Amino acid sequence: MRKSVRWGALALGVVLSASACSSGGSGSPGSGSSGGRGSVTLSYGVWDATQKSAMDALAAAFTKTHPAVRIKVELTPWADYWTKLKAAATGGAAPDVFWMNGPNFQLYAANGVIRPLDDDISKDQVDLSVYPAQLVNLYTYRGKHYGLPKDMDTIGVWYNKALFDAAKLPYPKDNWTWSDFQQAAARLTDASKGQYGTDAELTSFQEYQYNTIAQAGGYVISPDGRKSGYDDPRTIAGLRFWTDLIQKKESPDLKTMTDTAPLQLFEAGKIAMYWGGSWDAAEFGGNSYTKDKVDVAPLPTGAKQATVIHGVANVVSAKSAHSDQAWQFVRFLGSEQAADILGRMGPIPAYRGTQSAWVAAHPQFKLQTFLDEIPYAVPYPVSKNTAAWNEDELTYLTKAWNGEESVDRAAKDLAAAMNAKLAEE
Repeated sequence: MRKSVRWGALALGVVLSASACSSGGSGSPGSGSSGGRGSVTLSYGVWDATQKSAMDALAAAFTKTHPAVRIKVELTPWADYWTKLKAAATGGAAPDVFWMNGPNFQLYAANGVIRPLDDDISKDQVDLSVYPAQLVNLYTYRGKHYGLPKDMDTIGVWYNKALFDAAKLPYPKDNWTWSDFQQAAARLTDASKGQYGTDAELTSFQEYQYNTIAQAGGYVISPDGRKSGYDDPRTIAGLRFWTDLIQKKESPDLKTMTDTAPLQLFEAGKIAMYWGGSWDAAEFGGNSYTKDKVDVAPLPTGAKQATVIHGVANVVSAKSAHSDQAWQFVRFLGSEQAADILGRMGPIPAYRGTQSAWVAAHPQFKLQTFLDEIPYAVPYPVSKNTAAWNEDELTYLTKAWNGEESVDRAAKDLAAAMNAKLAEE
């Protein structure tokens, strides 16, 4: 889901590394407790209220086959999740098992807050090939695996069929291109109705800029995590894709999108094409306007096909007093059985071949689109301190989005600032 990706990264702090780098130990009140003679209670930290019932179902299914282990699902709203987790980690009281996202992962792995799982994976012969390789790599740090993928998401173009019909435009085809998208945006824009062909949102890089950067052949950060790609001409071309739409008034301007979220404009019939995630299926399926008026197409192809893939992983606290049981729970959460439960109740499960229930949950949408994009998906770009340069992205690119500076100038200034931050890692 969108909010689980972009704004979760924490600033790298001495307080985290100093007090949370040891592993093992006797545990603490927050890292598991006894629920009776011979029994163990594991704490499981999650942030999404809409998935709470699914997590409770998974906990119950695990306890059914592990009667001596009970799971306490601890829901902390997204707005407080990382602050609470950081405080718990510095005090040695992080949940035994908890959700981790890409932007935060390297910070927590590097500071010893979560433990590597390679020995357990090898001992129990866990087959990592059942998950998308992009997600396995996302949760690998210095050659070690720290989490098992739970779910995944990719990005598509949600489009308003009613607006396409009114403009006498055919619906997007699976092999459409940037040019096709741009032509459709122009045809679907009607200033007299306050209607835009699309939107060039700035604050949702997972759905917007990161995709077009990859489609243009550019990159956000080098594979070794040491260099920004924002000064690469191909990356700049991926950014210009969006600013051109604003300049042509085929997208709302930055002020309009700040005052009213593009999602709201799309659900009001004021935006015809909205770049959104697989998680939007539940939102659009439940909205009275969009539930029978929209569908989804794959992202258009630029120099190449690309979509951003991300997903949550389950990790084990390095301070858990019940490390073995915590691993067994994570192993279960990464199993086909757990994925089947998740697919019926939550987001797309990461386990290969278990996504049919998720697709069937909203038969009015072509949700197979999101799965068909996986072979050419690129992982969400991260480094050890992702948050630092995430802030720079907004600071510098805002100047291009509001027309204060050229895209070239803003992107090159961003690259310089980002490289300075990466050098500090």
